[in-house]
Amino acid sequence: MSAARADGGPVVIAYDGSDLAKLAIDQAGGLLTPGRDALVVCVWQPFDLGFVAADDAPLDAKNAAEVRAAAARTAAVGAGLAEAAGFRARPLEIEASPTWKGIVEVAEQREASVIVLGSHGRSGLTSVIVGSVAAAVADHSRRTVLIAHRGGT
Repeated sequence: MSAARADGGPVVIAYDGSDLAKLAIDQAGGLLTPGRDALVVCVWQPFDLGFVAADDAPLDAKNAAEVRAAAARTAAVGAGLAEAAGFRARPLEIEASPTWKGIVEVAEQREASVIVLGSHGRSGLTSVIVGSVAAAVADHSRRTVLIAHRGGT
């Protein structure tokens, strides 16, 4: 068994282009075995991006092809960050609603050993209205979930 597979299936990294998603990749790189296979997932939906586009190109959220292309570019940037953190990473953009469900489904399909994502730390009424992708992934997945928090190590 290769070193990349010694710890089980691939790492699924949810990447939305945010600083917190970058932090999650960095923390995972420090905590998990170097050389692991990773799938960097950017979830998209028309009309509700749910991610920070990797470039400053104008984007029409109503145009599914544009949103998909922006999500693919964003996933590729995340994969580059994951490579720099010590993973053997591949990007993947997926359309899913809600976002957490897409992440959980990819992790199940790929038999991931762990899901990595950042928590934006919403609480109170904002959490009820907007929801927390990290909390929903942790609640609905049978996989280990590594959640990075701002200022955490």
